[in-house]
Amino acid sequence: MSPPAESTPQPPRPGPLYTAIEGLGTGLYKLVEELGGLATLLIDVLRWAVRPPFRVQNLFAQLDFVGVGSIFIVGLTGIFSGMVFAHQSWRAFDMFNAESLVGPTVSLTITRELAPVFSALMVTMRAGSAMCTELGTMRVTEQVDALETMAVNPVQYLLVPRVLAGLIMVPMLVMIFDIVGMTGGYFVAVLVKGLSAGTFITRTQQWLDPEDIAEGLIKGAVFGLFVALVACYKGYNASGGAKGVGKATTEAMVASALGIFILDYFVGVLLH
Repeated sequence: MSPPAESTPQPPRPGPLYTAIEGLGTGLYKLVEELGGLATLLIDVLRWAVRPPFRVQNLFAQLDFVGVGSIFIVGLTGIFSGMVFAHQSWRAFDMFNAESLVGPTVSLTITRELAPVFSALMVTMRAGSAMCTELGTMRVTEQVDALETMAVNPVQYLLVPRVLAGLIMVPMLVMIFDIVGMTGGYFVAVLVKGLSAGTFITRTQQWLDPEDIAEGLIKGAVFGLFVALVACYKGYNASGGAKGVGKATTEAMVASALGIFILDYFVGVLLH
């Protein structure tokens, strides 16, 4: 009789600590890879933005899509944000008989934080998702490869107008948000709560400085550049057909929203 075959020992299963460390390392590696890809794409966009031919028609089409097309949703968000914040601020200041501070509080909060963050989020949901989906569809259907075949640089033709549109138009949308947001706050404080219009305006003029408005505009430019860059990067590198385009769009929206809040803190610290 032949001796029984020895059973091959099974390798030990990795423990939960090993699995957690491996997942953390994989996530950090992917994060560094994505940040490197974004930085490389930004350099390419800046390099091709100053080289002829200058596709002005494409730029104006994207300015219209990103900026003009987002005015209504940004304005609607701004006016109700100002109204809600004025209502809640009134309830808080009414406890201390300091209702005159409602105007400065609403104005400072809108110009510094709410306007750039909410405007960028609205552009992300409306224009950023469309950018990513459109570019992803062009990539998986080989339209990007067709541009290269015709000696047209895809970065210059497709990405530069979109990134510049985000950089230019989001600060303008921030200004619109500032105006309608403070109008909504004025409506609630003066016409609904009964605060003196002179008190609201005078207090706002005392506390609101041009630097506060400039801070919001700078944040808007940074957020707009980031949102457009992420959307273009994810869409331009999409793969895997329709499912891959949907995955790229989802990743772009999540990354853009998280990036806006992270950049909001760091840009605010740098400006102060």
